Amino acid sequence: MDKIIVKGGGALSGQIPIAGAKNACLTLMPATLLSDEPLTLTNAPRLSDIRTMTTLLQSLGAEVQALNGGRVLALSSHGLNNHTADYDIVRKMRASILVLGPMLARDGRAIVSLPGGCAIGARPVDLHLRALEAMGATLDLRDGYVHAEAKGGLRGAVFEFPIVSVGATENALMAATLARGTTVLRNAAREPEIVDLAQCLRRMGAQIDGEGSSTITIQGVDRLNGATHPVVTDRIELGTYMLAPAIAGGAVELLGGKLSLVAAFAERLDAAGVTVEETAAGLKVSRKNGRVSAVDVRTEPFPGFPTDLQAQMMALLCCADGVSVLEETIFENRFMHAPELMRMGARIDVHGGTATVTGVDRLKGAPVMATDLRASVSLILAGLAAEGETVVNRVYHLDRGYERVEEKLGAVGARIERVRGDD
Repeated sequence: MDKIIVKGGGALSGQIPIAGAKNACLTLMPATLLSDEPLTLTNAPRLSDIRTMTTLLQSLGAEVQALNGGRVLALSSHGLNNHTADYDIVRKMRASILVLGPMLARDGRAIVSLPGGCAIGARPVDLHLRALEAMGATLDLRDGYVHAEAKGGLRGAVFEFPIVSVGATENALMAATLARGTTVLRNAAREPEIVDLAQCLRRMGAQIDGEGSSTITIQGVDRLNGATHPVVTDRIELGTYMLAPAIAGGAVELLGGKLSLVAAFAERLDAAGVTVEETAAGLKVSRKNGRVSAVDVRTEPFPGFPTDLQAQMMALLCCADGVSVLEETIFENRFMHAPELMRMGARIDVHGGTATVTGVDRLKGAPVMATDLRASVSLILAGLAAEGETVVNRVYHLDRGYERVEEKLGAVGARIERVRGDD
């Protein structure tokens, strides 16, 4: 397996271009299943998860072409010939469940394996299923698959999510575009990826109102047409690279970054002593004065602090002046990076969903093991601040969510390299 080697020390300087959002693109791609006309996505990220979704859609009979070096995805579902999303593909990525709603809405049937992905908690799909049941779907779970039918087509419904769920909101939103009548989704997720999906669906002819708020109203239409849509900037990649100069020192401009995508995160950085400035091309980030200060962090659904930036923020706070408390409220079991950071000299005490981090003067390089996607990059960031060499093993997770991380960090002065494995 590949590993990443980071040699700490040295401030960063330069620019890092931010890619299109992985989580948005993985939602937009299944939208092709709603129409027999072409869907073109621009500003697509070049990631292994995108290739996995491509394989899944192709297994259903959709056509997917990567153009312009992978930055443009041309999709067409005019020739669907399979309604089963197989376990061997779906197990690799949780976003695979997002083909369920579109297939059910368009053809009234779908068989989808229960999904896999990063091991950061149960993340059940029951909310996806309950929303589709409210729209008239008949569901049967057997042999690890969801067998779904809507023989007379889906119908509009009022459904309130008992807890906010991004994926369930996305699945229900796509399904509702072709349901008969009006669907109202309450306590819906408000993330930028939801807004991006709604804007794409509207380009395809959907009638949607209220995206970005907790109540989304969809008036079903008979059919959707093709469209061209740019994928929104990846706010998690943006936040991750904002932390690089905060940890290593120096100043870095993140091209394409928008403060509105990371406002709660930027507020915590400011409290820690990190300057975030808007520029004509994006955001510029630098440390204010010397060592950062301890801050408390609580993860919340958007517009709160993102759970997908919690591990990276912990890496920064390991060297902060004082004691920080990080509360994880979205996913259980999402502190698996803490023991690896402790191998580098971090002082972290985890109790349930809370981690108490006592800052140390300096981390020390060590061999560490990546446990999931965000943990992978948190260890790389920690390596930027560590004395000596940090070797991050099992970085196959990394390529699911970050394109060419060693090239992007290397371009601004980080001493980082990827060592290719034998397998």
